Amino acid sequence: MSPVPPLPPAICLMGPTACGKTDLAVELVERLPLEIISVDSALVYRGMDIGTAKPDAALLARAPHHLIDLLDAAESYSAARFRADALRCMDDITRRGRVPLLVGGTMLYFRALKTGLDPLPQADPGLRASLDARATREGWPALHAELARLDPATAARLPPTDAQRIQRALEVCLTAGRPMSALLGGAQAGPPCRLVEAALLPSDRAWLHARIARRFDAMLAAGFLDEARRLRARTDLSPDPPSMRCVGYRQAWAYLDGEIDFEAFRAAAIAATRQLAKRQITWLRGWAGARVFDCQAADLAERVLAWLAAEGINPSRR
Repeated sequence: MSPVPPLPPAICLMGPTACGKTDLAVELVERLPLEIISVDSALVYRGMDIGTAKPDAALLARAPHHLIDLLDAAESYSAARFRADALRCMDDITRRGRVPLLVGGTMLYFRALKTGLDPLPQADPGLRASLDARATREGWPALHAELARLDPATAARLPPTDAQRIQRALEVCLTAGRPMSALLGGAQAGPPCRLVEAALLPSDRAWLHARIARRFDAMLAAGFLDEARRLRARTDLSPDPPSMRCVGYRQAWAYLDGEIDFEAFRAAAIAATRQLAKRQITWLRGWAGARVFDCQAADLAERVLAWLAAEGINPSRR
């Protein structure tokens, strides 16, 4: 029998928000035969550019990204759709003799790509509307407490304010009659690529916090609130869709509705971004198989390039 050919490589560049993933990815693309696939649940939405730190036209000209600007802010995206889209892109890229570079911080999407998806019930719009109405009356911490009774394992890994995931977990419990945690495990096969995984982690959390604050202030200076006003003015949007639950946008909505003043809005958005980064770091510290790099290292690109060369990914592949 002829030997089975090795799987083509695909690079996963994972890290918390504001750690410098995009800058590193662009440098890698300019030096290696790579194409970027975005792994970000916010960058898929059109018209949400400033608040998501979406690459601008100049950067996209240097390093085009797949899987950004896919749908309208009133629509929903899912891990299942991401997996299908990413696998299609990976296949196209490898057929051209190039290497997929998957870049982002949506760890659920990386997990879906690597291990497949669990057989969970489909979304139930009526049940979701009922849960949203209850949350308006009682608050998401109350629904989190209910989830803790129905599915303690899932509730333990979710903060009481994580509305989207609490809602989904309760929806699964109430639809399937079983906890979400009991349904996990029937995953699909992994992708038809050899995943080469890198995790960017800061050696000093204060460094990342300072970058988060500076980036948010830069977003404000670039017109983030004007972008949020345009979205809020649409009659088909409310604070409920996944797009408007993205960090920064939900706090902007509260500010524009007069619920909080500007300083409280800025503080809440920065705090929420820091909490997001904390969750991403927790994911990455438990991620088996990833090579960890200090994202603060002055020679980060050279370190990553040397590692990729050892993995057989170098300029000679062009």
